[in-house]
Amino acid sequence: MLTGLTIKNYALIDQLQVNFNDGFTIITGETGAGKSILLGGLSLILGKRADLSNLRNPEKKCIIEAVFDISKYKLKSLFKTEDLDYEAQTIIRREILPSGKSRAFVNDSPVNLSSLQLLGKHLIDIHSQHETLQLVDDAFQFQVISALANTKADIEAYSTQLKQYKTLQKQLKQLQQFQAEAVKEHDYNSFLLNELTEANLKEGELQDLEKEYELLNNVEAIQLKLEQANTLLSQEQSGVLTALRELKGALQKLSSMSNIYQSVFERVDSSLIDLDDVLVDLERFQDNLEADPNRLDIVNAKLSNINSLMQKHLVNTIEELIVIKDNLATKVEATENADEDIRLKEKEIEALENILNTETKNITDKRSKAIPELKKQLETILSHLGMPNAQFNISLEQSETFLSNGKDHLSFLFSANKGGQFNVLKKAASGGELSRIMLAIKYILSKYVKLPSIMFDEIDTGVSGEISNKMAVIMSKMSTKMQVFSITHLPQIAAKGNSHFKVYKEDVNEVTTTNLVKLNYDERVVELAQMLGGTQLSDSAIAHAKQLLN
Repeated sequence: MLTGLTIKNYALIDQLQVNFNDGFTIITGETGAGKSILLGGLSLILGKRADLSNLRNPEKKCIIEAVFDISKYKLKSLFKTEDLDYEAQTIIRREILPSGKSRAFVNDSPVNLSSLQLLGKHLIDIHSQHETLQLVDDAFQFQVISALANTKADIEAYSTQLKQYKTLQKQLKQLQQFQAEAVKEHDYNSFLLNELTEANLKEGELQDLEKEYELLNNVEAIQLKLEQANTLLSQEQSGVLTALRELKGALQKLSSMSNIYQSVFERVDSSLIDLDDVLVDLERFQDNLEADPNRLDIVNAKLSNINSLMQKHLVNTIEELIVIKDNLATKVEATENADEDIRLKEKEIEALENILNTETKNITDKRSKAIPELKKQLETILSHLGMPNAQFNISLEQSETFLSNGKDHLSFLFSANKGGQFNVLKKAASGGELSRIMLAIKYILSKYVKLPSIMFDEIDTGVSGEISNKMAVIMSKMSTKMQVFSITHLPQIAAKGNSHFKVYKEDVNEVTTTNLVKLNYDERVVELAQMLGGTQLSDSAIAHAKQLLN
């Protein structure tokens, strides 16, 4: 519910602040007084794009602020989705800066226009003859029938299942595409996998093989070097060990003469022990070292195979080859299991399809039962609104595919005259008739669902006084369930309001300004009398105005 509106520096409005109540609020004013300006400012709150030309003073910023009581609108989930702070008294502010930049805020949090438009749809519905085109929209027509059929929960459950169904269909298509491509590559992938599997690759194996190959390939050279080292150490006449033993003997005698030679003796003795050990190792190496041409051929063949595989797969390590082998194994296995995977996925889809068909049948049944009641209510209301011959032909036709809200195609046809042919609304009804049909539909909707505040902008254009009185009765009834505004030129409608505001222009310091003021009882009498008889107030006009108000 719109509880407050503040407008500063917008078009002909310098500064305006007004509070609204629930119920039925009337807004009147002479043509050109600025009612459209008021609606324009309110539209900015609902996410309409800003226009720099709307600034009254181009050197100051324009501010439009609206306060809404949303405690009964169940919008907490929407606020959470849009990452906004929820407040029962929500304030929406729009600013247009002299630079042309526009900013929007919800409870002081900056928002973009898409969020503002989304929120605005739940807060206020501005309706004029231009908005009657909504009547021909399938989604709106389904909304009307669904309200009477009470299918909101059914459609939400169906939508969840339909989303899952489309996901499964997408997965099945991907499996089928994968299978089609994989079958072409299966033989080649199997060949590559077998090649890598037979290579029996192990992590770190390449370095070990290269070391072994180096050893086996240089046995004779190694043997020669070992013999040379052995000779240098153990030769009786000039070997290192012979010299060290002589040195040890000399130092042993010196150490017996003086302690200062003891450490040198011990170091030489230690070196002699180490070199004795080295000699033992060298002899062992010689005993164990022998040529193995067969092993050399095996190692050489395996190294050649590994290098060939790395070159083939454009990699540099065995580890990368192992990763490729694992990926190939996955592909080959997936290809071989694709038929089973597709069969299981098709079974899932079939099961979900059966559930969806059951749900759509339930939705269709509820809609079919609601259509006669909707038709009856519409025709009854329109008969009171001066369209006694109005008839609707509303029917459902089953679709072969699942649609966003079931499996129904909706035909919503209208005839305004007896014996006339049924046709779609935009071809069968005039602008005035469409306005009355929209009013009837909004009235019916208000009985079944919680609607946002609604503002009818001269929806009564072109109707007689008696019909306008009945339109006013309908709007007044609607206002018992929701907040209703009516911008009108007809006194019969203006008299039915719980509150009455007047838009007027005045010249202050040779500058024209638009204002909005709430009228008390006496002021309403004068306003209604002027709407009835012009600016020259007659006693009969005053009396008629009082009669209308009472």
